Amino acid sequence: MINSELIQKISNEHFKKKGLEVSILRLDKLHPIISGNKLFKLKYHLREAIENGKKRIVTMGGPYSNHLVATAFAAKQAGLGSTGFIRGQKPLNFSHTLNDCVHHGMELTFVDRDQFNQFIPAEFEEKFPDAQFIPHGGYGHLGAKGSAEILQFDEAKRYDYILAACGTGTMGAGLVNASDVNQKIILVSALKNNFSISQEIETLIDEKSKTKNNLSIHFDFHLGGYAKKNDVLFETMNQFHLEYGIETDFVYTGKLIYAFNQMREQGYFQKNSNVLIIHSGGLQGNRSLQNGELHFKT
Repeated sequence: MINSELIQKISNEHFKKKGLEVSILRLDKLHPIISGNKLFKLKYHLREAIENGKKRIVTMGGPYSNHLVATAFAAKQAGLGSTGFIRGQKPLNFSHTLNDCVHHGMELTFVDRDQFNQFIPAEFEEKFPDAQFIPHGGYGHLGAKGSAEILQFDEAKRYDYILAACGTGTMGAGLVNASDVNQKIILVSALKNNFSISQEIETLIDEKSKTKNNLSIHFDFHLGGYAKKNDVLFETMNQFHLEYGIETDFVYTGKLIYAFNQMREQGYFQKNSNVLIIHSGGLQGNRSLQNGELHFKT
């Protein structure tokens, strides 16, 4: 699934001074709708649903969730129905994301935040006996299994550092499982004070990989919290696009690039290292921004 065309090398004088070779893994180019890492996280959830004769996918997410759009489209392509439980009250006007979900055949049910945060999978299974339940963001061992395949390409072992944005931590666990012990997996949390993510990721790491001790999670680059944005973030995203022609999103990958820039300036990466930054997609979320905030149009 990963080929050399998806690996884009980037360079500037700052990298050269630090002796860094930097590449971007362009998962955003894999599919226009099942964006980036969602293609991997959904793979085995959908396969299990089909093998078990399920008729529907049930999942959950916020009103701007990349996961919801990807799941709605993927379920439709697989000949399955889909139901999405949406965090918050039903809005008067749907977001672009929710409109896409409806367009792809997903039935939407809105629940208050407390109910959303206290979901019990068994209740979904009882209410939807013919459905496969996929947790928020594709979390779980099946999502991590698919995410491990992100690093199944010939050049993967040559990178000293592998950076990715982190939401539920599912992809992060998969990256750890697929990595060599001498590779550093660096996750940048998009959520503020999301310290419980460490244990949630640990739960998904294979027993043989827990001894690698090669994972670090950084919580200081969220720029205000989940989906929060400011001029510093937009400047980072605009400059990155100006230099390399790569679009990022303001929830995940824009903050990942901001984190990389800060870490590089602080001397985090050893000289003469190879760095891989994973672009996990999610560009559809930029449609909620005002005109002029970004210099590129997704």
